[in-house]
Amino acid sequence: MAFLVFYTYALIFFLYLPEKQNMDGRKRSDVKPGMLVNIVQKQHQRTGELTEGIVKNILTNSANHPHGIKVRLETGEVGRVQEIIDEE
Repeated sequence: MAFLVFYTYALIFFLYLPEKQNMDGRKRSDVKPGMLVNIVQKQHQRTGELTEGIVKNILTNSANHPHGIKVRLETGEVGRVQEIIDEE
């Protein structure tokens, strides 16, 4: 009986747990200046080498882009966001 009660509470907990939004850098509204991100630069697209940095400017004008939003980092490097590390 105790197992059934535990199972029921666990099921309710996981069903109503708020889903974390996928912030992978393809939506412009998810990318903001000051965020810590991983980008892939044009010359590293074949290897997929990532560069970590803080967003200085957003260069993509469209609302979303299938290969990632293009940004300029504070270091001056330009690339497409592959992953958002810091959401603040």
